[in-house]
Amino acid sequence: MNPQFWLDLEQLVSSSELLIDRPKGSSHPRYADLIYPFDYGELLGTSGGDGAGIDIWVGTLEKSVTGILATVDTEKRDSETKILLGCSRLEMQQIRDWYNHVALVQCLLIERENP
Repeated sequence: MNPQFWLDLEQLVSSSELLIDRPKGSSHPRYADLIYPFDYGELLGTSGGDGAGIDIWVGTLEKSVTGILATVDTEKRDSETKILLGCSRLEMQQIRDWYNHVALVQCLLIERENP
């Protein structure tokens, strides 16, 4: 993938305020059975596919962009891109699996090479 893509994402993240509105272990506001495996929030002042801020997952590593997720929710007729920040390979896979098997949303993981 084009290295400039990742640099632009890094710049977007570093120039935006991060709001974690669903901390690790919290449940989804409409679906109490969906428990967030990692911190989840949005970048304030940005615009994602749903018109709100760009969604972001935060892992346990140094806070650099480590990948993205492309999601498709046929029930909501929605598709979005979500940023993975400071996520290890295992954490990225766990988040992908959370979408595919727990949230029942199809998800494609794109890992950054050498973040």
